[in-house]
Amino acid sequence: MNDEARRVDQADLPAQPAGAQAPPRLPRPDGDRGGPQGARPPPREGQKAPQRLRRPRRRKKPLVVETLRKRAQFLFVRRGKKAVCPSVIVEARRRAPDGPAGVGFTATTKIGAAVIRNRARRRLREAVRALMPRHGLPGVDYVFVARAATPDAPWAALLDDVGNALLSVRAELEADRPA
Repeated sequence: MNDEARRVDQADLPAQPAGAQAPPRLPRPDGDRGGPQGARPPPREGQKAPQRLRRPRRRKKPLVVETLRKRAQFLFVRRGKKAVCPSVIVEARRRAPDGPAGVGFTATTKIGAAVIRNRARRRLREAVRALMPRHGLPGVDYVFVARAATPDAPWAALLDDVGNALLSVRAELEADRPA
């Protein structure tokens, strides 16, 4: 080609590239749904998310729990309030106005051999770990006594019994507390 032909070819080209173009519309593998790619259906109308009508509760400080280890501590609690349920007995007594709660577990030989007593205590320990922050009182010592039904009771029933006993003892302790 000669120089003039080159100049003419270059003269016909625009100096600036064309503006942004929409990407080509390609059908989806599962079929064309009639809208642009990536488009989502409009949000459904209906019930909206509920608005909070109450003020949020203030978080109280977490309940600190200590383990009762000495016989004298267990005997002290024995003279307090008591709640009996099919799979657990809960004894409680106020020790101090504030402070950590004390927790002890016991299982007598009446419920079985050492393996069964240990299983009963482990199950009670887990139930108490789950329920004590909600139902326990600071400054109160608790003793959980395993009964014959504790090792084999369904987990939901054991949780119900421990929760009900804690609530019952708590109500008695709060009723006796001087105003």
